[in-house]
Formats: sequence, structure tokens, C-alpha cells
Amino acid sequence: MGRFTYDSTTVVDFEDRLLAHLQIVIGSKLRRGEPFYFSWKDDQAVGDGRTSVWIHPSLPISFKYVGSRAPAINRAWLDALMETTHSTGGLYIVPEPEAPAS
Repeated sequence: MGRFTYDSTTVVDFEDRLLAHLQIVIGSKLRRGEPFYFSWKDDQAVGDGRTSVWIHPSLPISFKYVGSRAPAINRAWLDALMETTHSTGGLYIVPEPEAPAS
């Protein structure tokens, strides 16, 4: 499990593979100067609710991975995650689609 930390106060664990995809999507949006909401379902251990944060380039973000190898990136998943950023609710986690056959 990797760790996403936002503004030094919001810390949440995500599986490394998901975290790598989130890092690319979040980085892409912030490079374009496009702040947005990011929402996820909380684990039962922290109340089983939902959390949303306003992602803005002025606030610190870190992505800490447990594994030493970078996971393979699924372009279809990046596209699906990026598509959610255009909704009023902002970025949210969607299931990974199968990668197209090469």
C-alpha cells in the first residue's frame, strides 16, 4: 500500500498501482493549472465514509510507494480517471478497465 499525503494533514493509503495512476492524472491537471476536487471512499478503519479534497498547486502533495518497482501504466485507466475530473464532483476512483490488446 502506497500513501497519498495532501497538505500534510490528509493521509490515505492506496494500492501502489492505483497511486501511480492517480499521480499521473493529478500531475497532468496541475501542470495545466486546473485545480479540482478529488474524492474517495474511506476505509472502514477510518469511519467508512467519503473524503473530498480540493486539489490546488499551492498545497503540497506527496506520493509514497511501498514497492520498489514502478507499476505498469494502463492508458485506458488513465483516460477513465481523467474523464472523471471533468465532472462536477471531480476526480474519483473508477475500476481499472482491461488494457487494449497490443
